[in-house]
Amino acid sequence: MIYMKWYALFVKSGEEDYVKLWLEKFFTQEELRPLVPKRKIPERKQGVVRDTIKTLFPGYVLINTHMTSEMYYRIKNIPVIFNVLKTEVYPVNVRDEEMDLILALTREDEVIDYSHIFFEGKKVVVARGPLKGLEGIILNYDKRKQRIKVQVE
Repeated sequence: MIYMKWYALFVKSGEEDYVKLWLEKFFTQEELRPLVPKRKIPERKQGVVRDTIKTLFPGYVLINTHMTSEMYYRIKNIPVIFNVLKTEVYPVNVRDEEMDLILALTREDEVIDYSHIFFEGKKVVVARGPLKGLEGIILNYDKRKQRIKVQVE
């Protein structure tokens, strides 16, 4: 069995989905799995709040592959990809703990949904959503944007 790891590709910001389509066209699912994580956020425009889907990491596409030198050059030869994130010479894989969190938060459609919380003074408990059951401390609350920033314990 070939052990596959996650890597990040540097691409033109705003064209992450286009790059994902290129990758799906040129590689089989066994060779490479692209991922463009997104998040659903409320945005207020002209007084109306609507849900908007935004790319979580603009300018990056995550790929799960067995990175050989052949695979590296096949990826580099795709014109819509600027580079594979790497040290001076070798591609650097995304740490498993970071990818586990991203994969746990995203659904099959790669979108991170809202989390609903209960306020308990300055501490909060997530009641619904991908972070259900986690506790944290409120760092910032933006009433106008209807968003809070929580430090998860």
